Amino acid sequence: MTNKLLIVVAGPTAVGKTSLCVRLAKVLQTDVVSADSRQLYQELTIGTAKPTTGEMQGVRHHFVDSHSILNPVSAGQYEREALAVLDELFQTKDVVILSGGTGLYINAVCFGLDDVPQADPALRAELMNRLETEGLEPLREQLRLLDPTYAETADLQNSQRVIRALEVCLSSGKPYSSFRKQEVTGPLSPRPFQMVFIALDRPRAELYDRIDRRMDAMLASGLIEEVRSLLPYRHSTALQTVGYKEVFGYLDGDYDMTELVRLLKRNSRRYAKRQLTWFRHQGNYQWFGAEEEEEILKVIEYRIMNIE
Repeated sequence: MTNKLLIVVAGPTAVGKTSLCVRLAKVLQTDVVSADSRQLYQELTIGTAKPTTGEMQGVRHHFVDSHSILNPVSAGQYEREALAVLDELFQTKDVVILSGGTGLYINAVCFGLDDVPQADPALRAELMNRLETEGLEPLREQLRLLDPTYAETADLQNSQRVIRALEVCLSSGKPYSSFRKQEVTGPLSPRPFQMVFIALDRPRAELYDRIDRRMDAMLASGLIEEVRSLLPYRHSTALQTVGYKEVFGYLDGDYDMTELVRLLKRNSRRYAKRQLTWFRHQGNYQWFGAEEEEEILKVIEYRIMNIE
């Protein structure tokens, strides 16, 4: 299967990944495998901006509405299941699209995961809360104390990496660096397909405006009612994210509707910024404007023609 090509299309929330991937999938006559850690849950629809049947335009999407929040999906489980789906798809297709904004899920499929222990969801929620209330610097300082080796080389501006390393340190009692193998052993699990990495961006003001309008649309579509229905599961890791935790605060009476709207938009913009930072630090992405479909197709076609 080394002549098979996985097209990775990544980027921040609201950048336009879904519409582009649908257009690409139609041209390439293939499927889309979603790499979104929340859209796979059947119970989360409005707050995840899950693509509708109309938006998918007949293109088959895998890992959308595929699991229940009652059975949380880890990155390791996603890796195993996604690779199984890709194996099946590549039996009849030469190219498949993997798209989403969850960098960890993309890396799990493309490179494999280090044998790092899973952390307690409650610990992750606590660290995320500290990030929101205290900012990133106290978390960075704690990581420097617990794992100076990792702190020397890690991107400490990336809050996701800081939190992941901290939760491993705190839950295992060992430095995060003691579990990491990639620097020593190289790629953890060579894949039976080749890959091309595409990342999408827009001018910052345009992206933020799209995010603001998306938040308004979510509220108009019933986001508050959706979150109210999820109150029994509010401590689930999948709900410790932008779009849900803000509404929980509103339902708890912590602030009014005006503040809710402000927090939803502000936190969504911050989330998009973190996503952009994540993907830019990966180093293997070619960056395009979200509307540059022809240029992206040229890159894909070149890779297909020159596949080894």
